[in-house]
Amino acid sequence: MLEAGESIVSLAKWLGHSDPTFTLRTYTHFMPQAGARGLQSLESWFRDTAGRP
Repeated sequence: MLEAGESIVSLAKWLGHSDPTFTLRTYTHFMPQAGARGLQSLESWFRDTAGRP
């Protein structure tokens, strides 16, 4: 669900977790590409804004 873009808050509620932090700590190992996507997003943003004042 997280890989598909669902929010961690919604996922925590669906799983019956009272704290989204618990859900993240428990399931982040299922998302090995999450950091790579974030880095790509930042690189894209810097590329797009490089020529702007």
